[in-house]
Amino acid sequence: MNPAAQLAGELIHARQTILPKRLQAPGPDATQLDQILRAAGAAPDHGQLLPWRFVIVPQEARGALGEAFAQSLMERDPAAQPGQAAQAREKAFRAPVLLLAVVRVRDDDPSITPNERVLSAGCAVQNMLLMATALGFGSALTSGKALQSHGLRQLFGLSVNEAALCFVNLGTASQRRPARIRPAVSAYVSTLAPGSAGS
Repeated sequence: MNPAAQLAGELIHARQTILPKRLQAPGPDATQLDQILRAAGAAPDHGQLLPWRFVIVPQEARGALGEAFAQSLMERDPAAQPGQAAQAREKAFRAPVLLLAVVRVRDDDPSITPNERVLSAGCAVQNMLLMATALGFGSALTSGKALQSHGLRQLFGLSVNEAALCFVNLGTASQRRPARIRPAVSAYVSTLAPGSAGS
């Protein structure tokens, strides 16, 4: 195997999800975060629409995000206890670096489907995770029902054509799990047989 392919394989398989509660300071500094975000720009992008963007959530904005999380919980479950609301707020403060991935699912170019746009965004996110791994940082993607809430959409200024895809959490891993067993290729690959239906 050539060295570039070996390095790429090692990097891909070294990436693992580190829960945000296990991500501690330091997170990526400004230069490192720029490297991570530049990696996103190499994602496939049919039509060069740039149908995704990332919003950095600095520490001084985490309180507002925490309130959006708590409000979303109360809207879904008016009987939620104060402790549950506090736990929802706390989620905003876990990772040293936090970004929201936003995808524009439609615009003036209907020829590029929402699925293609989400796929492009997913590739951008994966590029970021791999670059973060290469720089020695842990990472995790987090989502949840709060992403669909009015309060969160309003906080991040999402348009009617945009969707909050996930949060990207970055930091130094305080603890890593043993590498998980990856699925065998045969578990997710098949070959189309000649003479299949539709021929």
